[in-house]
Amino acid sequence: MGYRSKIVTASVHIGSHAVGRGHKPLLIAGPCVIESSDRTLDIARRLAALDEVADFTVVFKASYLKDNRTSGSSFRGPGIDEGLAVLAAVREETGLPVLSDVHSAAEVPEAARVLDVVQIPAFLCRQTRLIEAVAATGRPANIKKGQFMEPGAMVHVVEKFRAAGGSDAMLTERGTSFGYGDLVVDFRGFERMRVAGCPVIFDVTHSLQRPGGLGASSGGDPGLVPVLARAAAAVPVDGFFLETHPEPESAQSDAASMLSFDRLGPLLRQLSRIHALACELWDA
Repeated sequence: MGYRSKIVTASVHIGSHAVGRGHKPLLIAGPCVIESSDRTLDIARRLAALDEVADFTVVFKASYLKDNRTSGSSFRGPGIDEGLAVLAAVREETGLPVLSDVHSAAEVPEAARVLDVVQIPAFLCRQTRLIEAVAATGRPANIKKGQFMEPGAMVHVVEKFRAAGGSDAMLTERGTSFGYGDLVVDFRGFERMRVAGCPVIFDVTHSLQRPGGLGASSGGDPGLVPVLARAAAAVPVDGFFLETHPEPESAQSDAASMLSFDRLGPLLRQLSRIHALACELWDA
């Protein structure tokens, strides 16, 4: 029967939606960071209006604060109070669930009052108190695999989360550090993370970053987004994380790796078709 027969993946519930094998693929999408209320709401409206999102369970993503910056002078976002107010407005106007990342246990309770999904950043995925604080909220968690970790080790992160009372966890691949200023995606890792019994998501755009590649900011290879996304759909993964912006070149964070919004719809059509066929073959 092989490796797959031993893996049982629990579904994660985001509101009335289920994520995992046998359900629509998840799409986590939005800009890297909240640049302004108007810009964020505009992107959320565009995302909600795309015909292609009907084939996905969609969660809107934008960070209210970015702590992992190449330079101290890099734009970090509006902060927790203003940022959460913007995300609450996104949910109220579009109906989309919202996600943002947290950086300390102290901020988790306030963030969880607004967020539908709480994200633990990759560099913080081993921080026990942070994991326990997120678990205590009862909110679904999206836990990113550290760039420094081998995929199978993420089972211990999930065990911490569950031991602290958490039940709904997803694991997200976002590349592994490779040499200097580059990341690589090992597609074996999706199956190795699935051993934890969680849906596995692929963060396509962050996996194509070149950390510090532009000196004071990260570079990237956004032209390769369709290539890696299509390959992951064929695995199949349980969802996709795609940072997108109407004008990536003017974005205040991760400008070099985000997908231009006008390319999102056509890519989603491809991913939906490939994912559906991959799931059919998996179940055959």
